Amino acid sequence: MMRIQSGGYAFIIVAVMASVITQQPELVTGQARVPAMFVLGDSLVDVGNNNFLATIARANYLPYGIDLNFRPTGRFSNGLNFIDLLAQLLGISSPPPFADPTTSGNRILGGVNFASAAAGILDESGQNYGDRFTMNRQMVNLGTTVTQLRTMMSPQNLTDYLARSLVILVFGSNDYINNYLMPNLYSSSIRYRPPEFANLLLSQYARQLLTLYGLGLRKIYITGVAPLGCIPSQRATGVGPPGRCVDTVNQILGTFNQGIRSIVDQLNQRLPGAIYVYGNTYGAFGDMLNNPAAYGLSVVDRACCGVGRNQGQINCLPLQNPCPNRSQYLFWDAFHPTQSALSVLARRAFYGPPNDAYPVNIQQMTLLH
Repeated sequence: MMRIQSGGYAFIIVAVMASVITQQPELVTGQARVPAMFVLGDSLVDVGNNNFLATIARANYLPYGIDLNFRPTGRFSNGLNFIDLLAQLLGISSPPPFADPTTSGNRILGGVNFASAAAGILDESGQNYGDRFTMNRQMVNLGTTVTQLRTMMSPQNLTDYLARSLVILVFGSNDYINNYLMPNLYSSSIRYRPPEFANLLLSQYARQLLTLYGLGLRKIYITGVAPLGCIPSQRATGVGPPGRCVDTVNQILGTFNQGIRSIVDQLNQRLPGAIYVYGNTYGAFGDMLNNPAAYGLSVVDRACCGVGRNQGQINCLPLQNPCPNRSQYLFWDAFHPTQSALSVLARRAFYGPPNDAYPVNIQQMTLLH
């Protein structure tokens, strides 16, 4: 039995551990060695999975991809997304989408991207958009991929490959934006106070973080949620004062982010050979919001592409003309950052101090053996 404590609440989770590596991680010198990257998450890291699903949560049309040689791929960005930028820093290829039929055979050896726009930790989150790979479905798909990999290498090589691979998880935003903050469609805000809802999310998340260990994965990076009260779609509600973020939304996110950090501490103490890392997305976003000029940004309160108040009431439409100075905008559309902002997030995750990536950054993670 494993007891995970967070924010004053406790979760009892039965952990069945498989293929346990007994030694603690130790730093190795030399070139970072990441044979593969496995990505689970939502639209912030989707590279085209939703193109293959019956959903309105798609980005397979211009102006999405306008700065990717005018090529819309399903990325919710004007150009590259967080995972693409992280892959560049790691010196590896950005993993292909799981749902693409060509993602098979040797193509999966460098990793697979399972992320799906509108996906949440809870199965019901985002269902207002149609089909999506929820976190639980993404975990099933990851298990399928590991089973395929098992046929492609020896047991010892697979153990080593999985232990050195990097897993990135980006979940939580849709559990708020497309669940808790939509009382007309979801009852969660009636049934749970904010700390209770956060701990519901954390208990489910923690269970799947243990599942990753059971699969043999050892290097796991988990992002917190950004200050969602500052995204154009939330500013556009008019709930907050003019020119301000919706503070009531930001205030309910603290339990979730602090809970992930707490879970990371406990998993690192209790799981031999593993390194779990918390990515402080909230802090990095806060810095860009509070001091945009330091990051070459000048517009932080509205979207580059969108319609209505703050260009955030209706999301970026097909063939809509976006702003010309995209590199100066924090937000690309009603929900997602520009490539410029994502580049800041990726670099801070990769190189940053413990306040950005705790207890180590991604570069340091890759050097742990």
